[in-house]
Amino acid sequence: MKRSFSALALAGLLTLGGCASLMGPQFTPGMPVEQVIAYNGPPAIEYPDGNTRLLEWPVGEWSQYAYMARVGPDGKLISYENVRTREKFGTIQVNQFNKNDVLRTVGHPTETDYLPLKKQEVWSYRYREEGIWNSMMHIYFDSSGIVRGIENGQDPMYLRDNGFFGGIGGFGIGIGGGTRGVGGGAGIGIGF
Repeated sequence: MKRSFSALALAGLLTLGGCASLMGPQFTPGMPVEQVIAYNGPPAIEYPDGNTRLLEWPVGEWSQYAYMARVGPDGKLISYENVRTREKFGTIQVNQFNKNDVLRTVGHPTETDYLPLKKQEVWSYRYREEGIWNSMMHIYFDSSGIVRGIENGQDPMYLRDNGFFGGIGGFGIGIGGGTRGVGGGAGIGIGF
C-alpha cells in the first residue's frame, strides 16, 4: 500500500511538472520586462500609471483571459497576473472607480454598449469564472464615467440555442404515413 501511494504521488508530481512547462515560464518580480515581451509578443495595450506602466495581453479567441504586467521605471517587472478573475473584478469600487481605474484593474473590455433609457455605458468582459464557467462581467458607467454598478452572469455566446422547443436536438413531431394503413404512425422526440 505504501509503495503504491509513493508511485501515485510521484506520477502526480511529474504530471504537474509537465503542466507547468506547457503553461510557459513563470514571470517573477525583478526580471526584465523584455523577457515577458519576448515570450508574449508586444502588448496589445499600454497604460501609464504614475511612475509605472501597465502592459496588457488579451489571450484567447474571445479574450477570456488578459494578463497585465506592471513595470517599474527601471524596466523591471513588479507584477504579472491574469486580471480576468472574479477576485480582480471584486476590487472595483462602485461609486468610486472611473473608467481609467477600471482599465488599470481589469484591462480593456471585450464589448461596449450604451443603454439610452438608463443613460449608462456598459463595458462587458468575457472570462472563465473559477477557470471553468464561461461568464461575462458587465460594468455600468454614468455620463461622467463613474462606475454605478457591476453585474455578473453567464456568457450568452456559450448558451445553447434553446429556442421555443428545446436545445440542440430541438423538438420534433413526426407523422409517418403508409399505404393502406401499413407503416403509419406518429412520434414525438425531444433533443438535448
